[in-house]
Amino acid sequence: MSTQPLANHKVSVQTFKQMKTQRAPIVALTAYDAAFARVLDEAGCDFILVGDSLGMVVQGLATTIPVTVEDIIYHTRLVARGCARALVMADMPFMSYFSADDCLRNAARLMKEGGAEMVKLEWGALQLDMVSRLTECGIPVCAHLGLTPQAIHKIGSYRVQGREHAMAEKMVADARALEAAGADMLLLECVPLALAACITASAGVPVIGIGAGPEVDGQILVLYDVLDIAPGKRTRFSKNYMEGAGSIHAAVARYVSEVRDRDFPTADYAFT
Repeated sequence: MSTQPLANHKVSVQTFKQMKTQRAPIVALTAYDAAFARVLDEAGCDFILVGDSLGMVVQGLATTIPVTVEDIIYHTRLVARGCARALVMADMPFMSYFSADDCLRNAARLMKEGGAEMVKLEWGALQLDMVSRLTECGIPVCAHLGLTPQAIHKIGSYRVQGREHAMAEKMVADARALEAAGADMLLLECVPLALAACITASAGVPVIGIGAGPEVDGQILVLYDVLDIAPGKRTRFSKNYMEGAGSIHAAVARYVSEVRDRDFPTADYAFT
C-alpha cells in the first residue's frame, strides 16, 4: 500500500490543485488540539480541519450551533502548533458570516489569531457574496454543500441531501456558482454518490467528501469517529479504524493509506 503524500513540503491551495489534476486523493481529518494534530500531520494528512464538530465531540453539546468564534480560534491555534506539513482549515461557526463585515472580520481573526490557512463556511443563499469578498481579500475558502449541520434546526435531521431531482440540480448549479465566486475547494456532506461524482467531474477545484462516496477528489472524517470514541451512534459513512489497530498512530495511518489507495470509502459507506 502507498501512504506517501504527493509532496513532503508544506501543503497549500496550489498543492490541492495539483493533486486534483494528477488524480491523487486528498486525505483529511478533523483535530482540535496539538497532540492529535501532530499525529495526523506525521501520518500524511493533507489538511486538518478544526471543525465546529468540536461542539459535539469535545464540548458535549447536542449540536454545533453554540460553538463560538473564540472556541474555533483557540482550537485552531492549538492545531496549528502541531502541524508542519498539513494545511490548517478552520470552520466559521454559526452566525459568524451572515454579514459582509462579520464574515471578513471573523475570517481574519481565524487566520491572524488562530493560524488558519483556509476557512470553511456552509452554503446558503447569502454566502455567494461572502465567498467573493473573502477571495478578493486573499483568504482561501472551502464551501460546504449538502448536509449543513449549522442549519439542523431548519432541515430537522441529519439526513442525505440531493436525492430529489430539483435539489440535485440546484446543488450542481450552486457548486458552479461557488467556484466562479472564487471558492478554492468544495466539501460535500451526505450527498448521493452519483451526484457527488457529477459535481466532482465538472468542478475545476478539488471536491472533498464526507459521506459522498468514492468518486470525489478527497475524503475527510471526524477523527473521533475514526477512533470510535465519538458520543452516540457512529455515522454510516464513517469507519472504526481502531478495530485491530493496536494504537491511535496505527489507526490514523491505516485511514490515510486506505484513502490514498482508494480503498476507502467503498459503496458500503456511501449513499444512493
